[in-house]
Order: sequence, then C-alpha cells, then structure tokens
Amino acid sequence: RKKNQNVNQSETYYFDIEKCKVCPMQEGCYKEGSKSKTYSVMIKSTEHKDQANFQETDEFKELAKKRYKIEAKNSEIKNPHGYNTAKSAGLFGMKIQGATTIFAVNLKRILKLLNEKE
Repeated sequence: RKKNQNVNQSETYYFDIEKCKVCPMQEGCYKEGSKSKTYSVMIKSTEHKDQANFQETDEFKELAKKRYKIEAKNSEIKNPHGYNTAKSAGLFGMKIQGATTIFAVNLKRILKLLNEKE
C-alpha cells in the first residue's frame, strides 16, 4: 500500500504462477513466460465513492446537461476579456479586474438582448 500520497491506496494480490499455468481461465490473464502474477484493486476513499454514486443520480445528469452553458460563459470571460491573467498586483487589483470584466460581459449581454427586442 502507498501511504501519505495524493493517490488512492491499492490492495495487491500475488498469485502462484504454477497454478496459473494449469488454470482453465488463463486466456487473457496469464501470459506465457511471466515470472509473477499480480492483481491490484483500488481502495477508494468515502468521498470518492460518494461522488461516484452522485454521478449516477438524475440530479447530476440534469446539471451536466446545463454545464456547457456555464463553461461557454466562463470561456468568454477568460479568453477575449483577459480574465485568465492578472493585469495588476495585489488582491484589490484582482477584485477590480474581476468586477470590470464581469461588468463588461454583462453589458454586452444586455446590449445583445436589447437588439433582439427591436
């Protein structure tokens, strides 16, 4: 087992090669000439299991269908408007940059909606 790392631990099982040589289910499992046979099983954390279970729910699937809209807006903020890099140093400068970027994007959206009404 690997400990104190940012990866899930795994349980490794070691098999006797002599049994593998005569096993009827060796096809796809045992390779001729191998000196050892191991099988590893990931031990998932409870958070990982909870997230995997949540991803199977209808709620998650509905949220995933709407995600592309949010990602498109985030991309617009980052790429053409330059929110991906800081233009000034300090937290205050970043807050001002964020506020003006979001203001500009919202203003463009308002103008687009007004033009659609006409």
